[in-house]
This record gives sequence, structure tokens and C-alpha cells, in this order.
Amino acid sequence: MTFFEMLGEGDEVRDCYASVQHWVEETGIEGLKRRMIEAEAIFRRIGITFAVYGEDADPERLIPFDLLPRIFTMGEWTRLEAGIRQRATALNAFLLDVYHRGEIIRAGIMPEALVYRNEAYKAEMAGFTPPGRVYSHIVGIDIVRTGPDGFQVLEDNCRTPSGVSYMLENREIMARMFPDLFAQRVVAPVDNYPDLLRTTLKEVAPPACKSDPVCVVLTPGSFNSAYYEHSYLADLMGVELVEPVDLFVDEGLVYMKTTHGPRRVDVIYRRIDDDFIDPLAFRPDSLLGVPGLFHAYRAGGVTLCSAPGSGIADDKAIYCYVPDMIRFYLGQEPILDNVQTWQCGKPDDLKYVLEHLDELVVKEVHGSGGYGMLIGPKATRAEIDAYAQRIKADPSDFIAQPTLDLSTSPTLSDAGIVGRHVDFRPYCLVGKDIRLVPGGLTRVALTEGSLVVNSSQGGGVKDTWVLRS
Repeated sequence: MTFFEMLGEGDEVRDCYASVQHWVEETGIEGLKRRMIEAEAIFRRIGITFAVYGEDADPERLIPFDLLPRIFTMGEWTRLEAGIRQRATALNAFLLDVYHRGEIIRAGIMPEALVYRNEAYKAEMAGFTPPGRVYSHIVGIDIVRTGPDGFQVLEDNCRTPSGVSYMLENREIMARMFPDLFAQRVVAPVDNYPDLLRTTLKEVAPPACKSDPVCVVLTPGSFNSAYYEHSYLADLMGVELVEPVDLFVDEGLVYMKTTHGPRRVDVIYRRIDDDFIDPLAFRPDSLLGVPGLFHAYRAGGVTLCSAPGSGIADDKAIYCYVPDMIRFYLGQEPILDNVQTWQCGKPDDLKYVLEHLDELVVKEVHGSGGYGMLIGPKATRAEIDAYAQRIKADPSDFIAQPTLDLSTSPTLSDAGIVGRHVDFRPYCLVGKDIRLVPGGLTRVALTEGSLVVNSSQGGGVKDTWVLRS
């Protein structure tokens, strides 16, 4: 039976949702709908959009926002935070290992080919240790809930997890809707995230930095789907937003062009994919790269956050081994479990998946954004048969997971308050210390029965509350 997070035993409203229930009753459905129109007007006025590529219509869209928050108790958050910290620590230990001795492979825990033949592995990083031994500085862990105590990790995002701007903007809008509640400091704050991010970036300054580190956010430009987030975070951190043409390398150091002349740059929070950051080191046809940037990085003249090659840690096939990483590197049992996963590259797993495609969710190992998936129970026989042929053509490119009975969160619809499936992405910052704000981004599948929460696939967002008591 699907767990509806607002209700407990006997269909009684859970204590953590009591204030929301009171607000709903006091405001009424029509009043809530008027508030939704107000919230959407705010989003539109400040330009919170995302891009969907490959469509004939205008790709710039207003992300759907749901007015009713998703709520965790402090006890639930304490467990989640411990599991997220543990996972981020193990993933960084794995990256350090596979770019050096590869002990986890020598121990027979992980297949060699899975790492070294993976397109996300960057051989150019072999033997290099980033400042602080940190490869992935912003780790987004996607978590799903299946019951009162059932939390599982769906996937890891170790490169450049997006969506944190929505977390911050959602909270700002909700503070306008619930001024009395937020004045009472009942909900733990998230608005210090930009300060924590800036602190994290400064903590991993390179050896060549001898003074207060200069940090920048590197964006591909205004046509990128996440450009709003790039500019938003740079503004909140009080650092420069730069494009590749604004940077150059001279004698192993990186500079940005300013109206007052060149200025040294020490730390780059880059939102450009590995292959495009430096045409001298990776793709020579890249028009987004800064020539010599990777050499400056390896020479200790600048820090790149996150490190090139970090994507090997969030590959969906590598995901299967994260519990083993936790045991191997940390000597601990995982606090948060993985979702059961079949690797189609294994003959027995492949056989099972092909025989049960109508029951499973199948994903491309390198896929993202909800694209390229098969949701077996929702698919037609023709779609299942076509997907089976894709799997047979290259089994190692796919994994499969059971169709989970994801929890639902109260969501405002034309019919009133309904339950819609949700997931959760907290953002873990890794520098000298590990930092999290109490909350994250809740994504919601706005279509009844849908399990796909990605905004590119019709999903929306809602504020996430962690109650102080």
C-alpha cells in the first residue's frame, strides 16, 4: 500500500503536518489556488525557467511549483543526514582509489572493466590528487521513500547536480505564504547554503594560492539549460559568473579578464562537462574550453570543482557497488540502502530482466533527466519489445530496478489535495568538512500515477521542510 506522508496510522494527520493541515483548512481550496497563482507570478517575474532541448516549441519553461511542502521530522532528517554524509565520504574515497592504486579492484570487489573502460573515467586524472583529496565537492543523492521508515538511494550525482536554486527559491516563496510559521523558527533554514558553498570552495584552494582564494562560477553561457542557476548561485555567493572567453591561462595560473586588468582565479566551480573544459586536454573541437586549464589544474595553479572524471562515481552501473565501497573504505554498514538493481551486463541478471520487462524500470547506464527509460508497467507491448532489442544489442549499457511503490506527498490539484509521488535530492558539500543544510529539493510527479519526477518530463518541485522539533 502506498505510503501517504501526510497521514499516519488510522488515517490521522501526522503531527509534523498539523500546521499545514490547519493552513489548508483556514485558507480553503480556492484560497490555495489563488496563492498558487501568486507563486507562479513570482517565479515568472524573477525568471526561474529551465530549458528542454530538441522541441519545436519555445524550450524555456516555467518549472511547475506545488504550494504544499514535503515535511521531514528532525529524527528522520538525522538518519538521512548520517547516510548522506557516509555515502559522500565513500564516493570520494572511491575516486581517490581508482585514480591511484585501484585497491577495490585488486580486492576483487569491483570488475576492472567497469571502471577503466567506462567513458566517464578520465585517464588524464590518473596519479593526480586534488587539494584536500576531494574529487566531488557537491554530491546530490537522490532518495526515495517507500514507507514510514523506508528510505532508499535511487542514484548518486557527483558531477554537477542541479536544482539547488529551486530549493532556495521554493523556500523564499513559502516564507511569504507562511510568515507566522517561519517567524516562529519551526522550520530549519536552508538559506545559508550559498555561504556554505563558498566556504567549501575556498577550503579546496590550490597550492599556488597564498591569500584569500578568488572563486568563480564557470558557465557555458546563457543558452545552457541551467544558466539561471549558475547566475543565481554566483550572485548569492558574491563571486563572478564567467564564461570560457573570460578566462585565460598564463604560466600555469588562471586569470579572468576584468575592466581593471587580469585577476587571478584560484577556484572554479565549473558547470561545463569534462570533455569540453580544455581543448588541449580533452575534445579538441570544444568551443567552450579554456586552453591550458587542465594543465594548470594538475600543476596546482587552480582547483576545479568538481574534478574531471568524477562522473565515474555516479555511473548507474557503479551505483550497484556503493554499499561495498562503504564497507571497504569506511568499515561500516550502509545507513541508507540501495534500491535493488540488476546489471544487464551480467548474464543471469540479463535473463531475469528480459523475462520481467513488464514489471521493471530499466535505465541507460549513462542516461539522465528521465530520458531513455522504460517503465514496464506503463509501457505497451510494442514499447517493451523494442526496448528489449536495445538491451540485447548492448546489455552493459542498461540496469533495471523494481517498480517501487514510492511514497506520495500532499499536492494541490484542480480536484483539491491529492497524493503525488515524490523523490528527494539533498546537496552535500565536501571540503575540509562535510556540510548539509537541513533540506533539499523535493521533485513531484504532477500526473496521477506517474513515477517520473524530472522537470523535463512534466514533474514539478515543492519546498522541503525539516522541523526543528
